Amino acid sequence: MEKAVKSGNKEAEQIIEWGKSQGIETCFDRAEKLKPCPIGETGACCKVCHMGPCRLVGKNAEEEAHGVCGASLPVVAARNLVRMIAAGTACHGDHGRDMAFTLLAVAEGEAKDFQIKDVKKLYRVAGYLNIEFEGRPVNDVAKDVALKLIEDFGRQRGTVNFIKRAPQKTQERWKKWGIVPRGIDREIAECMDRTTMGMDADADSLLTHGLRTALSNGWGGSMISTEITDILFGTPMPVRAEASFGIFKEDEVNLVIHGHEPSLAEMIVDVVSEPDLLAYAKTKGAKGINLGGMCCTANEVMMRHGIPTAGGFTNQELGIMTGLVDAMVVDVQCIMPAITELSKKFHTKVLTTSDKVRIPGAQHVPFDEHRAKEVARGIVRIAIDNFPNRKKVGSHITKKYPVIAGFSQEYIEYMQGGKWRASFRPLNDAIMAGRVRGAVGLAGCDNPRFPSTGVHKFLALELIKNDVLVLSTGCSSASCGTAGFLTPEMALENAGPGLREVCEAIGIPPILHLGSCVDNTRILTIATAMAAEGGLSDEIGGMPAVGIAPEWITEKAIAIGCYFAASGVPVIFGGESPVGASAEVTRIMTEVWFERFKGALHFEPDPEKILEMTLDYIDKAREALKLKKYEPGKFGAERVLMDMAARRDIERAAKPHIGIY
Repeated sequence: MEKAVKSGNKEAEQIIEWGKSQGIETCFDRAEKLKPCPIGETGACCKVCHMGPCRLVGKNAEEEAHGVCGASLPVVAARNLVRMIAAGTACHGDHGRDMAFTLLAVAEGEAKDFQIKDVKKLYRVAGYLNIEFEGRPVNDVAKDVALKLIEDFGRQRGTVNFIKRAPQKTQERWKKWGIVPRGIDREIAECMDRTTMGMDADADSLLTHGLRTALSNGWGGSMISTEITDILFGTPMPVRAEASFGIFKEDEVNLVIHGHEPSLAEMIVDVVSEPDLLAYAKTKGAKGINLGGMCCTANEVMMRHGIPTAGGFTNQELGIMTGLVDAMVVDVQCIMPAITELSKKFHTKVLTTSDKVRIPGAQHVPFDEHRAKEVARGIVRIAIDNFPNRKKVGSHITKKYPVIAGFSQEYIEYMQGGKWRASFRPLNDAIMAGRVRGAVGLAGCDNPRFPSTGVHKFLALELIKNDVLVLSTGCSSASCGTAGFLTPEMALENAGPGLREVCEAIGIPPILHLGSCVDNTRILTIATAMAAEGGLSDEIGGMPAVGIAPEWITEKAIAIGCYFAASGVPVIFGGESPVGASAEVTRIMTEVWFERFKGALHFEPDPEKILEMTLDYIDKAREALKLKKYEPGKFGAERVLMDMAARRDIERAAKPHIGIY
């Protein structure tokens, strides 16, 4: 793969080099200085009680090393992983909880600046929850949906509601092994209980509960967030946007929204073009107001409004270093505390907005959904007021890349057959015939300990060359977007012959931008729909599909990887294994989980080997399903793929008085 000094992105590398000449420290410099602890990195350190920390090392540590309490190395490594799952699930659970309470406030008329923008999606979700919606006021249905989903967080018995959306055979596997989640908070609490000193001392038992908790994330908190966000702000449809540091404008106020929760970001999108604010910006010498995104908030507003992105996690410091950002507004998750100290070298104001996130040096502007637009307007004014303070110093970038974003399950279904014939039949047929070899969910963070974004770019390009359809989320989408990979033209130039033909016929890029990191659940619902369509596996497990997080950083990523593994998807993480000290824990995550659930969790630092493992998993799944052997350019018989024009003709004939969906 392509090597870079610190980043796999040319524009990022340019800013990093400029910063080096100015003596400015970034996460890339700190990653070089601070080497991981070799004991903690592999999961061999236990610090859950005051008899420790206990370092379980030695020639025969797996069999002989024990903590003061007697805990073995496999138990310690398993405890560490399970605590990561708990923390990651808590992050996404809180995100989903906040969205559920926002929906409730909207339904009860307490958050008047919001509205339900996708009633059809509301009714679809109500159907999953067995809530009657025919002939009822929309807000009444929304209230029932919100209350039903809020129950998922504190439920003590029963199951998380959306578990019933999974294929029946997948659910049966979960029941057999006792990992059907009850309430999200309950599973997190039990993780912490089981992993304390003197509790569960069986690695398999610990990891099994870890999977149960992870499922409460994937089929609970994260899925709740995605569905409610669609209800409130609209289910994404393809939209044009731009990516790179070049989105910032020298003659306009540049306001960056960064983080994960879309509620405030949506309000800023609504107010930023108001005539009063534009006029106010002109009084400060600016020609206008330019809104851009960073990290997963960028994905949220990009896929609904076409707001441009400056990239993912490792770009937040570099964005400030352009010298053009007048205000960076943050909410929750993946916010580097370093940005406030860095901002002092420029003129950027950093604004925190969540009571869960306070950073010394930042101005706190608490977001209140009951006066959402008032808060949003105040934030825009702060950015405008700071425009005259802009200094000339900075590394200005002009290059921008086009992006097509916003592929939801609903729209992918529509693209394959139109409003009246929407299904996953064409994609299933293309996989069965060998035109599409398989699918990969490419997700996770971008990491300064790698050539940041470089592994994402390498894998995305190599996968589509091998006729593998890529579904990207989170900072992986940002990595692909800032490399110019998220366009239909990408298929013509780089995809294998079968994937290229499918992309041309349907009118899609070979890498589909599915949204933020909580939107990994869209991959679960897409896989479920493909299973229901038939012709492939009758469960998620066994499909020619793999999940990859090549540059993962957070505990959220571990929770995501585990809920995919439990759902039946082999998952490969880049970098060293956080449980690598224990061969037994590694065996459970790869061999035992695959036997029980058809999913697995691997860690592999070599990108070439990640690619090799991925294609091997896909080809073995094809063989087990008795599908045509994949041979580039050689396809079997299949249904004719209709292009968009043909689907429109069918729709007009069926319903000539109705416009295209």
